Amino acid sequence: MSYIIGLTGPTGAGKSIFASCAKELGFTVVDCDLCAREAVGKGMPALSALTAVFGNEILSSDGELNRKKLSEKAFSSRENTELLNKAVFPFIREIVINKIKGEYVLLDAPTLFESGINEICNTTAAVLAPAKTRLARIKQRDCLNDTAAKMRMRAGKPDKFYREKAHRIFINSGNIDTFKKTVTIYLKSIIGGARDE
Repeated sequence: MSYIIGLTGPTGAGKSIFASCAKELGFTVVDCDLCAREAVGKGMPALSALTAVFGNEILSSDGELNRKKLSEKAFSSRENTELLNKAVFPFIREIVINKIKGEYVLLDAPTLFESGINEICNTTAAVLAPAKTRLARIKQRDCLNDTAAKMRMRAGKPDKFYREKAHRIFINSGNIDTFKKTVTIYLKSIIGGARDE
């Protein structure tokens, strides 16, 4: 039986740093974004579910998902983001569950609570960061301009959402070494605690 940590937080907060610490300690890390990409591959049921919601214009001429067109529609409002999530979550969840292997597992899941994946976790953690820090990271990471990056941030949940739902909150304010140290101590305590049970 695996001990599962569900990791979440808003875009640009630094979940990937947390996940890399877990990997170094021997955790199986399941990237739920990659699972989502797998779910919406050409000919997959989740892609049909998306076209039913957003129309065939989100497809390229060869029938693959045009991510740019989907992003424009899905992140244009919180309502549309909810529609996107509702359409694909059941398919992503199935893929995620099939990837859970090993004694300790970290699910890197931006939409952990919205998808209901938190229900299969032993505990949950969220990474938060100041808005200005997140904006800079998103612009650099995704090669977006200021407007597009802010639109993506607005489409997500506020910090309050994560504070109310996650068992543990980690603040990544910019000092990477300090953040890594805090995360590593936490993960080692999980390993120790799970072994003592």
